[in-house]
Amino acid sequence: PAMLAFLETVWIMAPRIQLEKAAWRWVETVKPEEIEQEHIELAYRVNLPACKRGTCRRNCRGNPNCLVGIGEQAWLGEIDENAFHNIDDPNSERRDKNTFVGLTNLGATCYVNTFLQVWFHNLELRRSLYQCHNSRAQEHNIASDYEPQSICEHLQYLFALLQNSNRKYIDPSGLVKALGLDTGQQQDAQEFSKLFLSLLEDTLSKQKNPNVQNVIQRQFCGQFSYVTVCNQCERSSALPSRFYELELNIQGHKNLTECVTEFLKEEKLDGENRYFCESCQSKQNATRRIKLHSLPPTLNLQLMRFVFDRQTGHKKKLNTFISFPEQLEMGPFLEGKQGTKCVYELSAVLIHRGISAYSGHYIAHVKDARTGDWYKFNDEEIEKMEGKKLQLGIEEDIAETVKSQTRKPKCSKGYHCSRNAYMLVYKVQEEKTFLQRLVDQDNHKFEEWCSEMADMRKQSVDKGKAKHEEVKELYELLPAKDGDPYEFIPLDWLKKWLDDSTATKEIDNSLFLCCHSKLHPDKVGESKRVSLQAAELLYKRYGGGPRLDNFSLCRECVSQRCRVLRLKNQLNEDYKEVSNLVKRVLSGEGYWVGKVSLRSWRQLALEQLEEDEHETKHSNGQTNGRGPHTNKLSEGNEDEMKTFNEDAFRDHRGCSSCVSEKKNETKFKVSFKVSFSFLCIQTLEQEEKDNEAVSKMMALDQKNQLLNLFHEKNRPTLTKWPQGTDVLYIVPLYFVDEWRKFIRRPTKSSPVSNVGNTLLLCPHGGFMFTYDSLIDGDAQHIALLWPSEWEVISRLFIVDQPISIHCIKQSGSTTEYTTQPDLCWECREGFLFQQQRDLREYTQATIYIRKVVEDQMMLKEAAPEMNASSSEAEEEKEEQPKVDGDKDPDFSQVSSLYYSNKLRGDGTHKNQLRATSGIRRSTRHRKLRGEKALIVSANQTLKELKIQIMHAFSVAPFDQNLSINGKSLTDDSATLGSLGVIPESIICLKADEPIADYAAMDDVYQVRMPEEGFKGTGLLGH
Repeated sequence: PAMLAFLETVWIMAPRIQLEKAAWRWVETVKPEEIEQEHIELAYRVNLPACKRGTCRRNCRGNPNCLVGIGEQAWLGEIDENAFHNIDDPNSERRDKNTFVGLTNLGATCYVNTFLQVWFHNLELRRSLYQCHNSRAQEHNIASDYEPQSICEHLQYLFALLQNSNRKYIDPSGLVKALGLDTGQQQDAQEFSKLFLSLLEDTLSKQKNPNVQNVIQRQFCGQFSYVTVCNQCERSSALPSRFYELELNIQGHKNLTECVTEFLKEEKLDGENRYFCESCQSKQNATRRIKLHSLPPTLNLQLMRFVFDRQTGHKKKLNTFISFPEQLEMGPFLEGKQGTKCVYELSAVLIHRGISAYSGHYIAHVKDARTGDWYKFNDEEIEKMEGKKLQLGIEEDIAETVKSQTRKPKCSKGYHCSRNAYMLVYKVQEEKTFLQRLVDQDNHKFEEWCSEMADMRKQSVDKGKAKHEEVKELYELLPAKDGDPYEFIPLDWLKKWLDDSTATKEIDNSLFLCCHSKLHPDKVGESKRVSLQAAELLYKRYGGGPRLDNFSLCRECVSQRCRVLRLKNQLNEDYKEVSNLVKRVLSGEGYWVGKVSLRSWRQLALEQLEEDEHETKHSNGQTNGRGPHTNKLSEGNEDEMKTFNEDAFRDHRGCSSCVSEKKNETKFKVSFKVSFSFLCIQTLEQEEKDNEAVSKMMALDQKNQLLNLFHEKNRPTLTKWPQGTDVLYIVPLYFVDEWRKFIRRPTKSSPVSNVGNTLLLCPHGGFMFTYDSLIDGDAQHIALLWPSEWEVISRLFIVDQPISIHCIKQSGSTTEYTTQPDLCWECREGFLFQQQRDLREYTQATIYIRKVVEDQMMLKEAAPEMNASSSEAEEEKEEQPKVDGDKDPDFSQVSSLYYSNKLRGDGTHKNQLRATSGIRRSTRHRKLRGEKALIVSANQTLKELKIQIMHAFSVAPFDQNLSINGKSLTDDSATLGSLGVIPESIICLKADEPIADYAAMDDVYQVRMPEEGFKGTGLLGH
């Protein structure tokens, strides 16, 4: 317990490396067979105290219980609530900008409000009413209240308030009172419309202004006639008549065209309804029909939903679905004008919500004549429809009685369907110019796009809200309490889960497993311990596995680590004792031990243990010009050691005292704590110094013979073939890098003995590059040598396969280039095909969006983002270029694996190796300021990418100008693969933003652009 308390105290503030040491400090006193559950939990840091919010500047990677700093800040912020008060905000009654004014419902006056809003949006009627003469206008004292008297004055004042009032809604009680309406009783809306228009027409007829006198007739009045034809004498008589609306029967009909057709159809007069013919002077059978002669600019169509029920003796409502178009062609219905076009556009729909003729609610959908936007007027409430489209919405959700409920039929594009519409208002369509039609077409496309974007935005918002609730719910459940079951979740997965810009994949723990299919102790720092309840929810929602619970702590791995650490501690002590024994003066009997064994016995012991225990880790290998394929214990010309003291059996250049006995060798292998000395040990240190001197001399000699190659001076190029030679030789650039590394630091680096040209050949022995491909970029994999340099290379090193490129001048001025060995076309084509396929068929790949500031096409000199996590900063620091000659196994592995896999058609390596001069460069993309990474797929469209960019940069898709390698990306329907977007691509984003300082922009253009006046414009005749 004391030890545990000490470790907990240390772990709270200790760095990651100290946490790692503290987690295994107990192995100094505990043998593998004595390991208890307490030691296993110490190794996995299960009981380490969880960090509290506010105590850590960043996430503690060494503490599996630290859940701070993984991205939760954006989700757990406190909401700033406004102070409560008892006084309502007076601005809540203020009219919003660019909106209309509502009308107060005085009880049951919603039917009045709907017609007032429809008439107000008739611009011609509104302008005419404003022109009405008001004798009281000049006499009225503006400081006193104004009380209109006539109907015209009331309507004038009401329309003025609807147009210019700052109020959100106004009170129409003055007009209602002047009309003598009962505010508590709902009246027949259609009858109110007829009577009010008749009253208004009579009132306006008394005005002196002729434009005001007949405005009602000009706007609403049409002409038709009742035509009766006698069946006996075929005499036709017509009775002309005016109409202000057409009353259409809807019973038994499905669409508006059927209703109009029935209104105009022929009617038979027979029996008691026979017609008295003036010619025949008797009652005769006859036919009667209505003929339309002229239609008004505003066509009111009354749908007769309220009919008299003879069985009950009361009115009833017909809840019949009627389909009506946005554009109504009335030409075929006009008498004598069937060949001409007479198109009307829908401008208003009046709705009665309810199933009874004596109750319900009236609302109006009205189209703004100026903007084309649709609005829903519901007394005080006004709602603008999205996308300039009529949306009846909830008005059609008011169900009929259960027994008579019918399903809503499907409507074609350009049509609407309603069972509650009782009046349709159409306005004649003015003939549009060619340019106006083009503008309308573009506006239509824009509105469709806006509607689609709004839907996508709503989906994103809904997804974000759901994610917010999910994180709030789960983050509180993540910490595992002491004694409760728990599981381990990858830290990277948790970060991506909290990162809203990336798609959350399933949980993958496969990389964290040891050879016993349990959690590897080394992976504790890359995972987090969470509660079982939280793990259950995460796996249920995202899936994945294998799951790592408290039974996944691997006793075998902990025991193995315990043995290794104890052996390392023991080896350190043995090494000190052996070093002291070697320095003693020989006295008495001793043992013969090989020099290589003496230097490598500790490494050999560790490798033997790792081999016996099936360790998955490998030692850092030394390279010798071919890449890190094998681990070597010795340097220079020394052979690989497999068993201790085997070098004592070999030839030691005639040293007569080098004798070995098998029993002595075996005895030394069993125990390192023995007393021994050497007859020839006195020469050991001297020989090491001699070896260093030999390496320096070898490096100096090779450098002098290949001086230009070392300094990269006077190098041949393929773009301009050098004069004086028709052949150049090729070696892997990796060989030159390793050779330069040895020349710079001969005592620290291994001498290069081989030239591995087979890395540049296919399995058939053919060359993998063409002359053109080398010029276009493949030359970054090779180094070119002069013939004189090749002679030196062939003499100093072992060459497995010479490779050369020849320049053959043909007759005339043509030149042909060939290689030896010849190009293998089959492998070359397969390599190119696989390369292109890999670049075009990818899923869940990373690309980078770089936002361009002003005119800059690239932020080349931008610094890395300052908001990067500390762990990322450490990784960036670790990836700084190393000095030539440093032992860098990562560099060797990247180079060798690239050549061996890339040239043999392995499509798994898509990243090209950059030509470096022995300096390791990080392959990790460095994010610049203004740049963000996105996860995309090849079959994703550019339009979908723009949506992702909109969420990441808050730039609308239509404001995004995207380009890659200077090429603009404009086809929204094209896939990223077809546009040449490959993994790790950088796409430049230039956003169309408003200019803040036009004067400054003028100054910039004056400097950059010479003044040319009207040159090239139509003003000069060009």
